[in-house]
Amino acid sequence: MKITILIYEKYTALDVVGPYEALSNISGAEIYFAGVQKGLYGDNKNFKLDVPYSIDDITESDVLLIPGGFGIDAILNDKKIINWIKKIDTTTKFTTSVCSGALLLASTGLLEGRNVTTHWNRKEQLRKYNVNVVDERYVKDGKYITSAGVSAGIDMALYLISLIQNENTAKFIQLGMEYDPQPPFDCGSPNKLPKELLEKMKPKK
Repeated sequence: MKITILIYEKYTALDVVGPYEALSNISGAEIYFAGVQKGLYGDNKNFKLDVPYSIDDITESDVLLIPGGFGIDAILNDKKIINWIKKIDTTTKFTTSVCSGALLLASTGLLEGRNVTTHWNRKEQLRKYNVNVVDERYVKDGKYITSAGVSAGIDMALYLISLIQNENTAKFIQLGMEYDPQPPFDCGSPNKLPKELLEKMKPKK
């Protein structure tokens, strides 16, 4: 099982590391981190990831995962990346995204007319790609699985494991990770946060 995770500058660390931790527990899984070039890539807080493969090195994959991050807007029109995603997609069993990674996946045209989701603050932007945006932690449409913001990537990865292997395997992996979220505050979606706090979270126009 070959799993490829695309890396670019200013990715969100948990978008990458959360799904990686779950997916790396699949028996026989080989996970490849690939960027436009080999080398160090940093998130917006300067967490560094050493990426050993360029996208030119990866010509096929069973799973493709596109994480989100503040750097996603800078590559939405990058023809080399878009063409690579479309090429790899012809070989995948599942093509997936986390958070704003759905924007890059949608920019290829592969999600046109499909049910998708993304980070709550990116949904209006995603709708511009002729997709049906739904309010779910993750959503599968065909072989495409998109997930909401950041932590939802772990949920998506566990669901993906249940499809690749079986539900019991996914449950064992979830238990091994002790992934049993019990946050101190019930404000993990915009409809749960007080309006005045939500307004402060939105980017200023």
